[in-house]
Amino acid sequence: MKLIKLMLLSFCMAVMVGCGSNSTTDESSGADGGANGSGFDSGVGTNGVGGGTINGLTPEEMEALRQITVFYFNYDSSDLQPDAMKALDVHAHDLMQNGRHIVLQGHTDERGTREYNMALGERRANAVKSYLTMQGVSPSQIEVVSYGKEHPAVNGHDENAWSKNRRVELKFQ
Repeated sequence: MKLIKLMLLSFCMAVMVGCGSNSTTDESSGADGGANGSGFDSGVGTNGVGGGTINGLTPEEMEALRQITVFYFNYDSSDLQPDAMKALDVHAHDLMQNGRHIVLQGHTDERGTREYNMALGERRANAVKSYLTMQGVSPSQIEVVSYGKEHPAVNGHDENAWSKNRRVELKFQ
């Protein structure tokens, strides 16, 4: 069932990317998804990292999103949260510009067997990888590792701790 959800999510994201507009009206504003239809505006504005802006974000907004390198998940889920996608869009833009390699580390909370959690951590990391590759990042730039429940960010046995442990961490190489 979870695999079907992931495949459906991937398909929906692919359709949304494919439906980007290439309109020539007001391309510099980013209102139509960017001048090249990818969501990225390759205009002259620079932000010190890769140049350009994304979906009309200011350089300050892009820098704030760049600082987000941990992406959280709901219980027993590998579905990306909508707020994660904005930060991942910025990371995708940067990765396409600079060619760096990243490692996506998948984690889970302590509930469930070791085997189940290793698989869930991998599904979470692969969900982030799929999103980044759909944005144009080369799969060869991305490595996926699952730690399951072996490396908790927070020790504890309650929802507050568990919610911080259900995550994918993006590590630059």
